[in-house]
Amino acid sequence: MELPFFYTETTGDVHTLITLDEDASKHIVQSLRMQINEELLLTDGKGNLLTCVIADDHKKKCVVRVKEINRKAQGLRKISIAISLLKNTNRFEWFLEKATELGVTEIIPMICERTEKLHFRFDRMKNILVSAMLQSQQSWLPELYEAQPLNGIINQSHHAQKFIAHCAHEAKVDLNDAINSATNAQIILIGPEGDFTKNEIEFALQHHFLPVSLGETRLRSETAGIVAATLLTR
Repeated sequence: MELPFFYTETTGDVHTLITLDEDASKHIVQSLRMQINEELLLTDGKGNLLTCVIADDHKKKCVVRVKEINRKAQGLRKISIAISLLKNTNRFEWFLEKATELGVTEIIPMICERTEKLHFRFDRMKNILVSAMLQSQQSWLPELYEAQPLNGIINQSHHAQKFIAHCAHEAKVDLNDAINSATNAQIILIGPEGDFTKNEIEFALQHHFLPVSLGETRLRSETAGIVAATLLTR
């Protein structure tokens, strides 16, 4: 039987006592009805997998003792998805969930000229990543950034391979053919509803972003993000 799996921002050595937050404590003690000396797993989202035993089954401040620590190696390649904020928050949250399940390393919310929604609830979005990480039984949480302007992301990118997926009728390479799995860092830009503007595309090309296609059909932004994540993380 698989042990219940939870997230903590606090870690330590073997025998360290960790007090879990109220949500995790309630789920463990009230929903799962776990008791003292029962085991569970914790991860800090940074590759550490802790096997713990319950030391105090308090429903609001459950305390566990670290019994064993295992280190999970992160993938050799750094996969970054920079995607525009979307008008429909649910679709953006769906993208975050699925990108986490696929094993994306970084998610950079992006503000473009045609981005319609500028508000970004960082804490809520991080909680979605945490839930998706736990559901998919991973020990690495994607790095989530605050929303940033497109030009700033382009200027600061030092990835070995840099892609921009757009819908303009210009020469593009199929992303599937462009990926070099031997490189250690890749980033792709995914635009908003209405796509990137001509000026944005030209700016990316000037900074050595390769224009790529994600297939024959026109995709929603969140779908394009998942197609890109699937190809890059395979």
